[in-house]
Amino acid sequence: MRRNLVLILLFVFVDVLGFSLILPLLPYYAQTFGATPTVVGLLLGANALTQMVGTPIIGRLSDRHGRRPLLILCIAGTVTGFLMLGLAGSLAMLFASRIVDGFLGGNVSLAQAYITDVTDTKERARGLGLIGAAFGLGFIFGPALGGTLSASGNYALPAFVAAALAALNLVGVLIWLPESLPPERRADIARSPRTAFTLRALWEALNRPCVGPLLHTRLFFGLAFTMFETIFALFASQRLGLSARSTSYVLTYVGLLVVAIQGGGIGYLAKRFSDKQLTFGGAVLLSVSLLGWSLVPNVPLLLVVLAPLALASGLLRVSITSALTKSVYPEEVGGTLGLAGALDSLTRIVSPVVGGFLLGNVSTAAPGILGALLMAWLISYTWRRILFVPDLECPAPRQ
Repeated sequence: MRRNLVLILLFVFVDVLGFSLILPLLPYYAQTFGATPTVVGLLLGANALTQMVGTPIIGRLSDRHGRRPLLILCIAGTVTGFLMLGLAGSLAMLFASRIVDGFLGGNVSLAQAYITDVTDTKERARGLGLIGAAFGLGFIFGPALGGTLSASGNYALPAFVAAALAALNLVGVLIWLPESLPPERRADIARSPRTAFTLRALWEALNRPCVGPLLHTRLFFGLAFTMFETIFALFASQRLGLSARSTSYVLTYVGLLVVAIQGGGIGYLAKRFSDKQLTFGGAVLLSVSLLGWSLVPNVPLLLVVLAPLALASGLLRVSITSALTKSVYPEEVGGTLGLAGALDSLTRIVSPVVGGFLLGNVSTAAPGILGALLMAWLISYTWRRILFVPDLECPAPRQ
């Protein structure tokens, strides 16, 4: 099991490294084809929108056919998307590359499902925390590598390097990564009506005592935290007068905090508190941290506020995912995590628009205040709907 865990963590790191290598460069790449800021926004939104559609489908298919075949399909899609990006000769080709990559972009949700398959309930939060750490490491090194490769203004080169990294991932999965669902278990799952490839099956899962509230929690957490992530650079520039270089240093600091918390801190806390308690505590801490972020007058205080904010986001991301995997039957894990991934994609469409509007038309404090209010509502919601729901109701009794 340890070998499989290391392999899937390496897969996540390389996957995110390739993705984050090209992501900051996309606006500049699109501008070489005459794209306006609005078109750039649509380009970024197209990837999130197609991920929102594709991730639940891929997750549900992985429940029936295994994680490995779907991982291979998704990584092949990533290779194709990055190659199309590097070879693009028009805006239409750029859009096509992001759509292909988005629709087959359920890699992280599949990795989470794989971790769920190979860990028991006691070790699950730690395993999912390590996924988050690998994700964070990829985002620390990727933008720096992409900036170095594009120094001469050649934006196709980073795309080809990202494609090469994805191809290495594909070879690694083909050669070394075993299937996490044994044949007899896949056969049982395939016969289960709970993995039927229908909207009704997903809707029924949403109406369970735990699943629906947890997905609502994931959505509102995503809306609040993604608003912070996507407009932080503009906030830093307008409120604190930071340059692009200084902002990148601050974001690297946040990335290192996230890696430290999810790589070690989550495992320590998960042994002492339940997923429900960590979700509630994370919601309280994030609400206070976002409010503090909205009001910071200088960089030293910003660095202080960002520490509990990083801790809260790590707690929520891991504890909600861990609780979801324990609130459904084993044959539904992939589809449910795919649905959670779709909600994350939805927040990446909505939050930048709302945050940008508030920052530009209300005040620099408005996005943080709205995020804090969303989390305050979530505190009330988790208190009533999650914290006191008996574990015996999760998952619902079998019919």
